[in-house]
Amino acid sequence: MRHVTSTLLRSGLAGLAGLALLASCASTPSTASAGSGGGGSSPASSPGHATYSAPPAQALRAGEHFETLRMAEPYQPVAPNGGTDEYRCFLVDPKITKMSYLTGSQFLPDNVAIVHHAIFFRVSPQDADKARQADAASPGEGWTCFGDADINADAAWVAQWAPGSNETLLRQSIGYPMPPGSLLIMQVHYNLLATGGKPGGVDQSSIRLRLADGSTKMTALDTATMTAPVELPCATGESGPLCDRTAAIADVARRFGPEIGQAAQHLNRACNGGNPPVPGPTQHCDHQLPPGTTIYAVAGHMHLLGRSITLVLNPGTPNARTLLDVPSYNFDDQAIRPLAQPVTLKAGDTLRVTCTHDASLRKLLPQLRTLPPRYVVWGDGTSDEMCLALAVVSVPGM
Repeated sequence: MRHVTSTLLRSGLAGLAGLALLASCASTPSTASAGSGGGGSSPASSPGHATYSAPPAQALRAGEHFETLRMAEPYQPVAPNGGTDEYRCFLVDPKITKMSYLTGSQFLPDNVAIVHHAIFFRVSPQDADKARQADAASPGEGWTCFGDADINADAAWVAQWAPGSNETLLRQSIGYPMPPGSLLIMQVHYNLLATGGKPGGVDQSSIRLRLADGSTKMTALDTATMTAPVELPCATGESGPLCDRTAAIADVARRFGPEIGQAAQHLNRACNGGNPPVPGPTQHCDHQLPPGTTIYAVAGHMHLLGRSITLVLNPGTPNARTLLDVPSYNFDDQAIRPLAQPVTLKAGDTLRVTCTHDASLRKLLPQLRTLPPRYVVWGDGTSDEMCLALAVVSVPGM
């Protein structure tokens, strides 16, 4: 079972749904945003070690226990291909010996000066050896993994962290299935803007899992990811080679590989019917999930140029309903937002994700103002952008 991608995107974006997340950018926890309603906090100005003090976890509920997993060794990230970002995957073993459900999690970043975000993918028991082989084949701790976990397209997205996130605690009787022998891949995005892409501080992050005994019947969860294009031209008065869209896409491909370089093309084909892209700050895309899908919680993800993001059910109809509305995007507040009441989708329901970005923020943010102007498209780096809505869902037949 893989994380749910809208049927619209499935053919052209096999790996794109795992590019982000949540999914967010390296920051110190208390730095203010630059400019109202957009941008984010500044990463550490030197390649030191910025610690994170997590609030205490909420009390365990009946049948639950905590399991804390930590990277085996400290890791010093190195940005490849002249970039300033590295996506690194680390294999961790929760030692599941009986059917369990993941009902909550709290990522504990060891060094928030360089940790941009983290995503956790569940590896099924039948794919465990493949994951171990990938780990063993790469020198040092973990392996480089731009895009998704690079093990199996069916690896399920089961946890995440971005600035502003604390403990993710799901309502009782729902959880992500964790069969005996399951492993987890901890994908960490390291942001090295502060060092110009050169090795800086080290990190040894961990995660505290909240696991429930699987002997009690529970509703199985999955993660739905809904993306939209980013087609943000250079701001008025800006100029340079990367203000050309083709050159900007080639630069993304150079830094992150051909899969990420093709993201703009795939998104335009899926969301715009393959018509010529229309450059501008606001872009959207419509998605459909399987009928009977129930949505329990939502979140939105952009990078430092983000201004606003929405997720609307059946837009433009009398029954339109806004599930996510972040009118003033704050990079340091990307926590998952539970819905007051779960929403179950019917046949024909459409979900529209809309993002607005602001190129003028580039001159205001310490992380970006020294970089050359660019036409911004979807990319994995902190200086690139994303437009992603995330939903915690259950799907019939799971």
